[in-house]
Amino acid sequence: MQSAKPAPQNNNRKVLISLSVLVLGMTGLAYASVPLYKLFCQVTGFGGTPRISTIAADEVLERQITVRFDANVDRKLAWKFKPSQLTQNSFVGESVLASYQATNISDEPIAGTATFNVSPAKAAPYFVKLDCFCFTEQVLQPGETMDMPVLYYIDPEIANDKHLDEIKTITLSYTFYKMKNSETVSASTNKSSLETTTLR
Repeated sequence: MQSAKPAPQNNNRKVLISLSVLVLGMTGLAYASVPLYKLFCQVTGFGGTPRISTIAADEVLERQITVRFDANVDRKLAWKFKPSQLTQNSFVGESVLASYQATNISDEPIAGTATFNVSPAKAAPYFVKLDCFCFTEQVLQPGETMDMPVLYYIDPEIANDKHLDEIKTITLSYTFYKMKNSETVSASTNKSSLETTTLR
């Protein structure tokens, strides 16, 4: 007596479920990979991404390195963005405060976010940010100008890396992009202004 063969419809259903689970898993992994990769870069300095820390260096060396500041704005963002200083001569291990300045040249509130990197890329693991405007999104009202500080130091461990003995200049570069929720920010601001006017 032959055993009953599984119905083709059941097999197709199992294959469909398996493929659906696989697709959902790959989609979830794709979304998770972006923040995980960003975190990895921030911790290791990989890909020219400066490290982030809450602890200052425990020593300051006599060696100086010139830090050059660069500013860029995506064409979709109606802002002017520039460094407040072009260069700083920083002692290795010294906590140094620099700043950038952004102006909203449009007639509506805009939210922006900044990406950043250091060049040469091999110096990135030794460039450490203690505080930075790039950690959060920034919202500028129409015509508003804002000073944006960044507190950093160059890790004294750079002195132990013989491949970086020739490094005299490090460039810190930012690029501002328009946030996808800028329209929501604008609508929310306009609503608040209308309510304030009504109350008056």
